[in-house]
Amino acid sequence: MKYSLPKKIIYSIIVAVLLVGLVLTAFFGLNGKGYGSTYDIDLGLDLAGGVSITYQIKEDNFTSQDVEDTIYKLQKRVEGKSTESQVYKEGDNRITVEIPGVTDANEILKELGTPGSLEFLDSTGYTAFSQGNDYTPLLTGSDVKAAQAYTDTNSQEDTPYGVQLTFTDEGSTKFYDATSANIGKRIYIVYDGEVVSAPNVKTAISGGTATITGMESFDEADNLATYIRVGSIPLTLEEVSSNIVGAQLGHAAIKTSLIAAAIGLALLCLFMIVMFRIPGLVATLSLIIYTALVLFLVSVYDLTLTLPGIAGIILGIGMAVDGNVIIYTRIREEIGAGKSVENAILSGYNKATSSIVDGNVTTLIAALVLYIFGTGPVKGFATTLAVGNIVSIFTSLVITKVIMKLLYNFGIRDAKWYGKNVYRKTLDVLSIKKWAAIGSAVVIAAGIITMAVQAGLGNRALNFSLEFVGGSTTIFTFDKEYTAEEIEDNIIPVIRDAAGITEVQQQKVADSTQVSFKTSDLSLDQREAIENAVTAKYPIKDGTIVETDTISSSVSATVKRDAILSVILATICMLIYIFVRFRDIRFALAAVLALLHDVLVVLAFYAFARIPVGTTFIACMLTIVGYSINGTIIIFDRIREQLKTANSKTNITELVNSSITSTMSRTVYTSITTLIMLIVLFIMGVTSVKEFTLPLIVGIVVGAYSSVCLTSAMWYVMGGKKRGVVEENNKKAASKKEVFEDGSQV
Repeated sequence: MKYSLPKKIIYSIIVAVLLVGLVLTAFFGLNGKGYGSTYDIDLGLDLAGGVSITYQIKEDNFTSQDVEDTIYKLQKRVEGKSTESQVYKEGDNRITVEIPGVTDANEILKELGTPGSLEFLDSTGYTAFSQGNDYTPLLTGSDVKAAQAYTDTNSQEDTPYGVQLTFTDEGSTKFYDATSANIGKRIYIVYDGEVVSAPNVKTAISGGTATITGMESFDEADNLATYIRVGSIPLTLEEVSSNIVGAQLGHAAIKTSLIAAAIGLALLCLFMIVMFRIPGLVATLSLIIYTALVLFLVSVYDLTLTLPGIAGIILGIGMAVDGNVIIYTRIREEIGAGKSVENAILSGYNKATSSIVDGNVTTLIAALVLYIFGTGPVKGFATTLAVGNIVSIFTSLVITKVIMKLLYNFGIRDAKWYGKNVYRKTLDVLSIKKWAAIGSAVVIAAGIITMAVQAGLGNRALNFSLEFVGGSTTIFTFDKEYTAEEIEDNIIPVIRDAAGITEVQQQKVADSTQVSFKTSDLSLDQREAIENAVTAKYPIKDGTIVETDTISSSVSATVKRDAILSVILATICMLIYIFVRFRDIRFALAAVLALLHDVLVVLAFYAFARIPVGTTFIACMLTIVGYSINGTIIIFDRIREQLKTANSKTNITELVNSSITSTMSRTVYTSITTLIMLIVLFIMGVTSVKEFTLPLIVGIVVGAYSSVCLTSAMWYVMGGKKRGVVEENNKKAASKKEVFEDGSQV
C-alpha cells in the first residue's frame, strides 16, 4: 500500500481524469453528439407528456404472428405522430401504445381505435383515390388469407425476393377477374391511405395464389408481406386503459426533481463531511461518481426515465451513502480498537463487505419483483433502483477504497482525520421489547379500525386510485382557482350532464388551479364530451391540455393480484436469502416478521392520511421492505460476528444489546442521509411525487425503529437466548458497562 511519489502522482492523475471524464460524459456524451449524456435520456410519458393506451385482444384464438402483425400495424400508424413512439406486448393478450410529446391526444385515440384498411386498386381506382374521389376497390384485406416473404434460390434474376399471396375462395375469384382485366397494367396495393406496392400484372392468375416479385431485398419483401397481413388481421382490440398527460406537468416535475436532487445531494455531502471528515469527503466524491454513472447507464442502455424513476435515482443516492457509512463506522471502530489507520482502512472494508452486499441484494430482490409485476412507471422505478444498487456496490467497495488509499499515501494518516472515537453505554434495548410490541400493536390496530370505520361510512377502506378499482380521471388546469363549493355546485353538474353519469368525485391540488374528477369507466366519446362541455364554460390555463386516465375493471383486478403476489414473492425471496446467508431460520423469521410489521404500520399511515393507493404504492412498500431488511441485516451480521467468539458463559442478553448499540450510529446516520433526500424531494416535488415520498419517509423511520427495537428481540425470544447462559445477576452489571462501537467493552 506504500507507493513512491511518482506513482502517487500517476495514480492521482488517473483517478482525477477518470472522475472528470465520467462527469463530463454524463453531461455531454461519449461522441460529442449526446450519446451517453443526460440529454440523450428517453423520458417517459409522465415527463414528456403524451398519450398511452392499452388494448386487450377480444378473440380467444389468435396466433403469435397475429399479435406481432398487429403490433407492427399499430407501430406504423403512430410513427407519423412521434419518432419516439413505442408499441409493445403486455402480458398474453394486451398491447400498449405510447406516443410521447403529442397534443391532439383524443384524435390519436380515435384513429387508433379504428382498424387499418388494405385495398387493391386498378389504375382507374387509383386515380380516383389520389384525387380524393369515390372509388371501388378490386379486393380488400378480408379477401387475403396469407402473405409470406420468400427467397427463390433457383431464380436467375438479380432480385430473387418476393411475396407469396394466398386468397380466400371469394378472394381467388375477385383476383382472377382483376388480373384478367388488367394484364400489362399495375395493380396498386394501398394500406391506410398509402401505396405500399404497385406490381405489374403479367397474366391472369387463378388457383388462389399469386406472387409479387422484383423485391430488392428480403427485408423489403417481408415488410410488404407484413403490410398485406396486417390489413387482413381479424383481431378486435378493446381499450382497457388510456392515459393523457400534459407536457407542462412533466417539465415542472423534471425541474423540481432536479433542483431537489441538487439540494439534497449538497446537504448530504455536507452532513458526511461534518460527521466523517476525510472519509466524508471521499463519500462526497463517490456520490458524484455514483450519480454520473447511473445517468450514464440510463442513457447508454436507452432506459426510459419516468417520474418514479427520478425518485428511484434520488432515493438511490441516499441509500448509496449507506455503504459508505457502514465502511466508515467500521474504520472508526478499528482505529478505536488500537489499529493503525492503514490497517483500520483495510479491516474496515473487509468487515463491511458482507453487510453491504447482503443489504444491496435484498433491495435488488425487491427491484426485480417490481420489474416483473409492475407496469409503466413502476418498472421505471424498479430499473433505476436496481441500476443504482449495482452502481452503489461498485462505488462503495471499489471507488472509495481507491480514493482512500491515495489520500493515505499522500500523507493524510492522522487518526483524527478519520473520525472521533465515540464511546457509548450499552443500551438495554431488550428490556423495552414488550413496550415496543405493544406500541406497534396499537398503531396497527388503529389503522385497521380506521379502515373499518371508512368502510362503514360507505367509503373505501383505503383511498384506492384507478389502478386498483378502475374508472376514469379527468384533470383540468383552469385559468383561475375555484373553491370546492364552486366546483361541486357549478362544474360537477356540467360533467354529469355531458357524460350522462351521476357519481363524480373531485380532488383539488393544493396551491394550484388543477382539479381532478373521478368517475366510472368512461368511453372516448364521453371523455371528449366532458372536455368540450367544461372548457366551453370554464377555460383552462394556456399551454395546458385536459389530462385523462382510464382503467377498466379487468386491469385493476390484475393490478391488485400483482400487488399481492409481488409482496409475497419478495418476502419469500428475502426469507430464503437471509436463511442461506445466516444459516439460522430464526434470523430469517424475525426479519420477515419485522417486514410484515413495517408494511402494516405504513398501511395504517395510508389509512390515516388517505393517501392514494396506486401502482406506486407497490413500489413504496417494496422499497421500505428492502430498506428495512438492510438495517436488520447489519445488526444480525454483528450478532453473528460476536456469536463466533461466544461460549457457554456468554451473556446473550448483553451480546444482543451490545450488537444493537455498536451499530446504532450506522442506523441513525443512514436513516438521516436517506431522509435528507426524501424530505427535500417531498418539499419541492409535484403532487404525485409528494404522494410517493411521504409514505417512504414514514417507512424509513418505521424501518429503523423495527430494526433496532423488534428484530433482535424477536430472534432472542425465538430461542436465540438459548445459545448461552443468561445469568440474572449479570443484568445490572451489563447495563452499566460501556461499549466501544466495535462491541468491545471498557
